[in-house]
Amino acid sequence: MTDEDDRRDVRSGAEGAVPDEEETVTSAEETAGDDSAEDRKDSSASSSSPSTSDDDGDGDDDGEKKKKKPGSFWKELPVLIVVAVVLALVIKAFAVQAFYIPSGSMENTLQIGDRVLVNKIVYHTRDIHRGDVVVFNGLDSWDPETHISKPTNPFSKALRAVGTAFGVAPNEKDYIKRVIGVPGDHVHCCDAQGRVTVNGVPLNEKSYLYTDPVTHEQNKPSNEPFDAYVKPGQLWVMGDHRELSYDSRSHRGDPGGGTIPTDRVIGRAFVIVWPLNRIDTLPIPGTFKQAGFKTAAMAAPATPMALGVLGTLPLAYLRRKRRRP
Repeated sequence: MTDEDDRRDVRSGAEGAVPDEEETVTSAEETAGDDSAEDRKDSSASSSSPSTSDDDGDGDDDGEKKKKKPGSFWKELPVLIVVAVVLALVIKAFAVQAFYIPSGSMENTLQIGDRVLVNKIVYHTRDIHRGDVVVFNGLDSWDPETHISKPTNPFSKALRAVGTAFGVAPNEKDYIKRVIGVPGDHVHCCDAQGRVTVNGVPLNEKSYLYTDPVTHEQNKPSNEPFDAYVKPGQLWVMGDHRELSYDSRSHRGDPGGGTIPTDRVIGRAFVIVWPLNRIDTLPIPGTFKQAGFKTAAMAAPATPMALGVLGTLPLAYLRRKRRRP
Protein backbone atom coordinates (compact mmCIF):
# COMPACT_ATOMS: atom_id res chain seq x y z
CA MET A 1 0.00 0.00 0.00
CA THR A 2 1.30 3.38 -0.92
CA ASP A 3 1.58 6.45 1.25
CA GLU A 4 -1.27 8.05 -0.67
CA ASP A 5 -3.59 5.17 0.12
CA ASP A 6 -2.66 5.42 3.80
CA ARG A 7 -3.46 9.09 3.87
CA ARG A 8 -6.81 8.39 2.17
CA ASP A 9 -7.74 5.78 4.79
CA VAL A 10 -6.84 8.09 7.65
CA ARG A 11 -8.91 10.91 6.12
CA SER A 12 -11.92 8.69 5.54
CA GLY A 13 -11.72 7.37 9.09
CA ALA A 14 -11.62 10.87 10.48
CA GLU A 15 -14.55 11.94 8.40
CA GLY A 16 -16.59 8.96 9.59
CA ALA A 17 -15.82 9.65 13.21
CA VAL A 18 -17.10 13.21 13.23
CA PRO A 19 -20.81 12.37 12.61
CA ASP A 20 -20.72 9.74 15.38
CA GLU A 21 -19.53 12.33 17.89
CA GLU A 22 -22.14 14.87 16.75
CA GLU A 23 -25.03 12.43 17.10
CA THR A 24 -23.81 11.45 20.55
CA VAL A 25 -23.59 15.04 21.70
CA THR A 26 -26.98 15.87 20.26
CA SER A 27 -28.72 12.92 21.89
CA ALA A 28 -26.99 13.74 25.18
CA GLU A 29 -28.42 17.29 25.12
CA GLU A 30 -31.91 15.97 24.40
CA THR A 31 -31.57 13.46 27.21
CA ALA A 32 -30.43 16.19 29.54
CA GLY A 33 -33.40 18.29 28.49
CA ASP A 34 -35.77 15.40 29.10
CA ASP A 35 -34.23 14.80 32.48
CA SER A 36 -34.56 18.45 33.43
CA ALA A 37 -38.21 18.45 32.26
CA GLU A 38 -38.94 15.45 34.43
CA ASP A 39 -37.14 17.17 37.28
CA ARG A 40 -39.36 20.24 36.78
CA LYS A 41 -42.48 18.07 36.74
CA ASP A 42 -41.36 16.39 39.93
CA SER A 43 -40.59 19.69 41.56
CA SER A 44 -43.88 21.16 40.44
CA ALA A 45 -45.68 18.09 41.68
CA SER A 46 -43.93 18.28 44.99
CA SER A 47 -44.61 22.01 45.25
CA SER A 48 -48.28 21.48 44.44
CA SER A 49 -48.78 19.25 47.41
CA PRO A 50 -48.77 22.04 50.02
CA SER A 51 -50.95 24.24 47.83
CA THR A 52 -53.47 21.45 47.64
CA SER A 53 -53.45 21.25 51.38
CA ASP A 54 -53.87 25.06 51.53
CA ASP A 55 -56.90 24.84 49.27
CA ASP A 56 -58.32 22.22 51.52
CA GLY A 57 -57.72 24.55 54.40
CA ASP A 58 -59.48 27.40 52.60
CA GLY A 59 -62.41 25.11 51.92
CA ASP A 60 -62.61 24.35 55.60
CA ASP A 61 -62.53 28.08 56.36
CA ASP A 62 -65.33 28.72 53.85
CA GLY A 63 -67.36 25.95 55.42
CA GLU A 64 -66.85 27.51 58.82
CA LYS A 65 -67.87 30.91 57.46
CA LYS A 66 -70.98 29.42 55.91
CA LYS A 67 -71.82 27.80 59.19
CA LYS A 68 -71.39 31.15 60.93
CA LYS A 69 -73.66 33.10 58.53
CA PRO A 70 -77.05 31.97 59.98
CA GLY A 71 -75.97 33.14 63.42
CA SER A 72 -74.84 36.50 62.13
CA PHE A 73 -78.15 36.92 60.26
CA TRP A 74 -80.18 36.41 63.42
CA LYS A 75 -77.97 38.92 65.19
CA GLU A 76 -78.54 41.48 62.44
CA LEU A 77 -82.29 40.84 62.14
CA PRO A 78 -83.35 43.10 65.05
CA VAL A 79 -81.26 45.92 63.59
CA LEU A 80 -82.87 45.42 60.19
CA ILE A 81 -86.33 45.48 61.75
CA VAL A 82 -85.57 48.69 63.64
CA VAL A 83 -84.22 50.34 60.47
CA ALA A 84 -87.29 49.23 58.51
CA VAL A 85 -89.66 50.62 61.16
CA VAL A 86 -87.79 53.93 61.32
CA LEU A 87 -87.85 54.28 57.53
CA ALA A 88 -91.55 53.45 57.46
CA LEU A 89 -92.30 56.08 60.11
CA VAL A 90 -90.27 58.70 58.25
CA ILE A 91 -92.08 57.91 54.99
CA LYS A 92 -95.41 57.99 56.86
CA ALA A 93 -94.64 61.37 58.39
CA PHE A 94 -93.60 63.10 55.19
CA ALA A 95 -94.58 61.18 52.06
CA VAL A 96 -97.07 58.29 52.05
CA GLN A 97 -99.29 56.88 54.79
CA ALA A 98 -101.59 53.86 54.85
CA PHE A 99 -105.14 54.22 56.20
CA TYR A 100 -107.74 51.67 57.24
CA ILE A 101 -111.36 52.15 56.07
CA PRO A 102 -113.66 51.56 59.07
CA SER A 103 -117.05 52.50 57.61
CA GLY A 104 -119.11 52.14 54.46
CA SER A 105 -119.53 55.87 53.76
CA MET A 106 -117.43 55.62 50.57
CA GLU A 107 -118.95 52.43 49.15
CA ASN A 108 -118.73 51.10 46.45
CA THR A 109 -115.47 52.98 45.83
CA LEU A 110 -114.04 51.87 49.17
CA GLN A 111 -115.20 48.91 51.22
CA ILE A 112 -114.97 48.35 54.98
CA GLY A 113 -111.55 46.88 55.73
CA ASP A 114 -109.81 48.33 52.68
CA ARG A 115 -106.36 49.84 53.10
CA VAL A 116 -105.46 52.86 51.01
CA LEU A 117 -102.24 54.76 50.50
CA VAL A 118 -102.42 58.53 50.95
CA ASN A 119 -100.05 60.91 49.19
CA LYS A 120 -99.04 63.61 51.70
CA ILE A 121 -96.80 65.54 49.31
CA VAL A 122 -99.18 66.18 46.42
CA TYR A 123 -100.88 69.23 47.96
CA HIS A 124 -97.52 70.90 48.46
CA THR A 125 -97.17 70.95 44.68
CA ARG A 126 -100.77 71.59 43.57
CA ASP A 127 -104.15 72.71 44.90
CA ILE A 128 -106.88 70.32 46.04
CA HIS A 129 -109.06 69.39 43.06
CA ARG A 130 -112.74 68.57 42.86
CA GLY A 131 -113.18 64.80 42.73
CA ASP A 132 -110.12 64.06 44.88
CA VAL A 133 -110.63 61.42 47.57
CA VAL A 134 -109.03 63.03 50.62
CA VAL A 135 -108.23 61.99 54.16
CA PHE A 136 -108.56 64.76 56.74
CA ASN A 137 -108.49 65.17 60.47
CA GLY A 138 -111.84 66.06 61.99
CA LEU A 139 -110.57 66.80 65.48
CA ASP A 140 -112.53 69.70 67.03
CA SER A 141 -114.55 70.17 63.83
CA TRP A 142 -116.57 67.01 63.20
CA ASP A 143 -117.90 64.42 65.62
CA PRO A 144 -116.52 60.89 65.09
CA GLU A 145 -118.34 59.05 62.30
CA THR A 146 -117.56 55.66 63.84
CA HIS A 147 -117.06 55.14 67.56
CA ILE A 148 -114.13 52.84 68.34
CA SER A 149 -113.47 51.50 71.82
CA LYS A 150 -110.20 52.81 73.25
CA PRO A 151 -107.53 50.39 74.57
CA THR A 152 -107.40 50.07 78.34
CA ASN A 153 -103.82 48.88 78.98
CA PRO A 154 -100.48 50.33 77.81
CA PHE A 155 -99.63 47.29 75.66
CA SER A 156 -102.89 47.56 73.73
CA LYS A 157 -102.39 51.30 73.33
CA ALA A 158 -98.93 50.70 71.87
CA LEU A 159 -100.29 48.10 69.45
CA ARG A 160 -103.08 50.47 68.42
CA ALA A 161 -100.57 53.28 67.80
CA VAL A 162 -98.38 51.03 65.63
CA GLY A 163 -101.40 49.65 63.80
CA THR A 164 -102.72 53.12 63.10
CA ALA A 165 -99.31 54.25 61.83
CA PHE A 166 -99.18 51.38 59.34
CA GLY A 167 -102.84 51.50 58.30
CA VAL A 168 -103.94 48.23 59.90
CA ALA A 169 -106.07 49.83 62.63
CA PRO A 170 -108.75 52.55 62.39
CA ASN A 171 -108.44 56.08 63.72
CA GLU A 172 -111.74 57.69 64.68
CA LYS A 173 -110.35 61.21 64.22
CA ASP A 174 -109.59 60.75 60.51
CA TYR A 175 -112.18 60.81 57.75
CA ILE A 176 -112.13 59.97 54.06
CA LYS A 177 -114.50 61.73 51.62
CA ARG A 178 -114.68 63.01 48.07
CA VAL A 179 -114.15 66.72 47.42
CA ILE A 180 -117.18 68.24 45.69
CA GLY A 181 -116.55 71.97 46.16
CA VAL A 182 -113.32 73.94 46.53
CA PRO A 183 -112.90 77.53 47.82
CA GLY A 184 -115.13 79.96 45.92
CA ASP A 185 -117.58 77.28 44.66
CA HIS A 186 -121.36 77.38 44.91
CA VAL A 187 -122.58 73.84 45.63
CA HIS A 188 -126.30 73.18 45.21
CA CYS A 189 -128.73 70.28 45.24
CA CYS A 190 -130.70 69.60 43.44
CA ASP A 191 -131.46 70.77 39.90
CA ALA A 192 -134.60 69.80 37.94
CA GLN A 193 -133.08 66.38 37.23
CA GLY A 194 -132.06 65.76 40.83
CA ARG A 195 -128.34 66.37 40.26
CA VAL A 196 -125.76 68.16 42.40
CA THR A 197 -124.46 71.30 40.69
CA VAL A 198 -121.19 73.16 41.21
CA ASN A 199 -121.20 76.75 39.96
CA GLY A 200 -124.32 75.86 37.98
CA VAL A 201 -122.62 72.88 36.25
CA PRO A 202 -124.41 69.54 36.94
CA LEU A 203 -122.40 66.51 38.03
CA ASN A 204 -122.84 63.11 36.45
CA GLU A 205 -122.09 60.92 39.49
CA LYS A 206 -123.24 57.53 38.22
CA SER A 207 -119.67 56.23 37.96
CA TYR A 208 -119.03 56.39 41.72
CA LEU A 209 -122.32 56.66 43.63
CA TYR A 210 -123.18 53.60 45.72
CA THR A 211 -125.05 50.84 43.89
CA ASP A 212 -126.76 48.07 45.86
CA PRO A 213 -125.15 44.76 44.80
CA VAL A 214 -128.47 42.90 45.18
CA THR A 215 -131.13 45.27 43.87
CA HIS A 216 -128.71 47.26 41.63
CA GLU A 217 -130.42 50.44 42.77
CA GLN A 218 -128.17 53.48 42.95
CA ASN A 219 -128.19 56.19 45.62
CA LYS A 220 -129.65 59.55 44.70
CA PRO A 221 -127.12 62.41 44.69
CA SER A 222 -128.81 63.59 47.89
CA ASN A 223 -132.04 62.85 49.71
CA GLU A 224 -132.02 66.33 51.23
CA PRO A 225 -131.60 69.68 49.46
CA PHE A 226 -128.72 71.99 50.29
CA ASP A 227 -127.24 75.23 49.03
CA ALA A 228 -123.75 76.23 50.16
CA TYR A 229 -121.02 78.70 49.26
CA VAL A 230 -117.55 77.39 50.02
CA LYS A 231 -115.50 80.03 51.80
CA PRO A 232 -111.75 80.56 51.27
CA GLY A 233 -109.69 77.89 52.99
CA GLN A 234 -112.65 75.47 53.16
CA LEU A 235 -113.89 72.39 51.25
CA TRP A 236 -117.29 70.82 50.69
CA VAL A 237 -116.93 67.02 50.93
CA MET A 238 -119.36 64.13 50.50
CA GLY A 239 -119.21 60.35 50.71
CA ASP A 240 -120.03 58.15 47.71
CA HIS A 241 -122.61 56.22 49.77
CA ARG A 242 -124.90 59.22 50.12
CA GLU A 243 -127.55 57.45 52.21
CA LEU A 244 -124.95 56.36 54.77
CA SER A 245 -122.34 59.11 54.70
CA TYR A 246 -122.22 61.65 57.53
CA ASP A 247 -120.60 64.43 55.51
CA SER A 248 -120.81 68.20 54.87
CA ARG A 249 -124.59 67.99 54.49
CA SER A 250 -124.94 66.72 58.05
CA HIS A 251 -122.60 69.35 59.55
CA ARG A 252 -124.26 72.49 58.19
CA GLY A 253 -125.04 73.57 61.74
CA ASP A 254 -121.34 73.63 62.63
CA PRO A 255 -119.32 76.88 62.53
CA GLY A 256 -117.99 76.08 59.05
CA GLY A 257 -121.46 75.50 57.64
CA GLY A 258 -120.55 71.89 56.89
CA THR A 259 -117.25 72.62 55.18
CA ILE A 260 -113.84 71.46 56.44
CA PRO A 261 -110.59 73.47 56.66
CA THR A 262 -108.09 72.78 53.88
CA ASP A 263 -105.26 72.80 56.43
CA ARG A 264 -106.81 69.72 58.08
CA VAL A 265 -106.38 67.67 54.91
CA ILE A 266 -103.73 64.98 55.43
CA GLY A 267 -103.43 63.97 51.80
CA ARG A 268 -105.00 62.40 48.73
CA ALA A 269 -105.91 58.70 48.66
CA PHE A 270 -104.59 57.42 45.34
CA VAL A 271 -104.55 53.60 45.49
CA ILE A 272 -106.17 50.65 47.27
CA VAL A 273 -103.46 48.22 48.39
CA TRP A 274 -105.44 45.69 50.45
CA PRO A 275 -107.08 43.22 50.09
CA LEU A 276 -105.17 41.95 47.07
CA ASN A 277 -108.29 41.27 45.02
CA ARG A 278 -109.26 44.94 45.33
CA ILE A 279 -105.99 46.61 44.36
CA ASP A 280 -106.93 49.61 42.24
CA THR A 281 -106.22 53.29 41.68
CA LEU A 282 -108.50 56.16 42.73
CA PRO A 283 -108.54 58.59 39.80
CA ILE A 284 -110.62 61.77 39.54
CA PRO A 285 -113.93 60.97 37.77
CA GLY A 286 -114.40 62.51 34.34
CA THR A 287 -117.39 64.63 35.38
CA PHE A 288 -115.05 66.86 37.44
CA LYS A 289 -112.99 67.70 34.35
CA GLN A 290 -115.70 69.82 32.75
CA ALA A 291 -114.43 73.19 31.57
CA GLY A 292 -117.39 75.07 33.04
CA PHE A 293 -116.09 74.65 36.60
CA LYS A 294 -112.94 76.66 35.97
CA THR A 295 -114.80 79.40 34.17
CA ALA A 296 -117.33 79.81 36.96
CA ALA A 297 -114.71 79.61 39.70
CA MET A 298 -112.50 82.18 38.03
CA ALA A 299 -115.42 84.49 37.38
CA ALA A 300 -116.46 84.62 41.03
CA PRO A 301 -113.34 86.28 42.48
CA ALA A 302 -112.97 88.47 39.40
CA THR A 303 -116.46 89.97 39.76
CA PRO A 304 -115.63 92.50 42.54
CA MET A 305 -112.60 93.68 40.59
CA ALA A 306 -114.66 94.08 37.44
CA LEU A 307 -117.29 96.07 39.32
CA GLY A 308 -114.57 98.26 40.78
CA VAL A 309 -113.16 99.02 37.33
CA LEU A 310 -116.62 99.85 35.98
CA GLY A 311 -117.24 102.12 38.96
CA THR A 312 -114.11 104.17 38.27
CA LEU A 313 -114.96 104.83 34.62
CA PRO A 314 -117.52 107.61 35.32
CA LEU A 315 -115.08 109.30 37.73
CA ALA A 316 -112.31 109.23 35.15
CA TYR A 317 -114.67 110.70 32.54
CA LEU A 318 -115.71 113.57 34.83
CA ARG A 319 -112.09 114.40 35.69
CA ARG A 320 -111.10 114.52 32.03
CA LYS A 321 -114.14 116.74 31.26
CA ARG A 322 -113.14 119.24 33.97
CA ARG A 323 -109.60 119.51 32.64
CA ARG A 324 -110.78 120.52 29.19
CA PRO A 325 -110.67 124.33 28.53
